Amino acid sequence: MSTNDLLPPFLALRVFEAAARLASFSRAADELDISPGAVSQHIKSLEEFAGQPLFRRLGRSVELTDAGRAAFAHAGVVLSEMLHAGRAMRSATRGRRISISTPPSFASKWLIPRLSHFQDSHPEVEVRLSADMTLTDFSTSDIDMAVRYGPGAYENLHFERLMAESVIVVCSPRFAEETGSLTSAADLVNIPLIHDDASERDPSCPSWSMWFAARGLRRTDVERGLRFNQSSLAIEAAVEGKGMVLAKRQLAQRDLNEGRLIAPLTEEAAPVAFAYWLVWPRGRRFEPSQNAFLTWLRGQVIASDPPADQTA
Repeated sequence: MSTNDLLPPFLALRVFEAAARLASFSRAADELDISPGAVSQHIKSLEEFAGQPLFRRLGRSVELTDAGRAAFAHAGVVLSEMLHAGRAMRSATRGRRISISTPPSFASKWLIPRLSHFQDSHPEVEVRLSADMTLTDFSTSDIDMAVRYGPGAYENLHFERLMAESVIVVCSPRFAEETGSLTSAADLVNIPLIHDDASERDPSCPSWSMWFAARGLRRTDVERGLRFNQSSLAIEAAVEGKGMVLAKRQLAQRDLNEGRLIAPLTEEAAPVAFAYWLVWPRGRRFEPSQNAFLTWLRGQVIASDPPADQTA
């Protein structure tokens, strides 16, 4: 038997790894940008190669058989090693490129407005930005580094705190002028509220009902108002005068600095437990472009918010 007879088809192996990791053929299809039918065909060809089932079909989800679990333990390692081989082959090209993944609201409200500074200083470097709430799987992606909003302590990754976060009540100057006095929590019991229902919400970040309750106030219609699944959209609604929002200060800071938003209450921003973390695989070696971006990003944090509690 030749070596070729012992090697599984590579494309099918890649599909298998995604389906096993996600426990879903349809989610694997979305990730790989192929049809669910194509996923089924690749899995079928791999099971024919194996001579036994690799998955149990459970309606909308799948689970690995014993043979599938044994294969999956090796598939991720194989794909990761091939990715490293590809990075090595393209090291000259990668020396002129940075690929970074961030949450969408962080990208639109904090990073993108500052990117021109980096591009002016490093016109030779191509920036590739992926704004996505899906956690980056560095073993199967070509992302150099990622910004995550969360508690930190990410397993098997180098992580450093980029910025702390806090929550602050903001609105547009026009909204405050039209509404009248807005200096205390009691002044907010009858005004329109905007709700930030972003999927990256952390347990320490208060909702409006929690915010009023913590101040001994009760508002029967506290759940009413505009709702958004992205923090950036909730902030933009406040800029447009649609109401008050509990905003993440780092995301709202540029609008506060430039007068599109104000923080009319006398109380200070309230710290939250989550922070923005810069992460990448342990042991990863960066090319000059990635090191330049890292230096620039850390400098932007210090320049824009000296007390942001960054930890190198």
